[in-house]
Amino acid sequence: MLDKLKEILAKVVPDVEMSAVTLDTRLVEDLGFDSLAIMMMSMEIEDAFGFKFVEFVRFQTVGDVCAYLESKGL
Repeated sequence: MLDKLKEILAKVVPDVEMSAVTLDTRLVEDLGFDSLAIMMMSMEIEDAFGFKFVEFVRFQTVGDVCAYLESKGL
């Protein structure tokens, strides 16, 4: 899941070195995400997995995103 998510993150923040991204990487503090980047990531996830977010989820780390997606069976 982490590798697939890194592919998605690379589309949202192409200037970030993805080899340094781990499950503990924080979206806002480490990757510089703002509300637009969060929305773009969500849209990319929906496209990549054929999934629609139906609730608001507050992701803090890359691991949070991976755990959420895995909990949805993706």
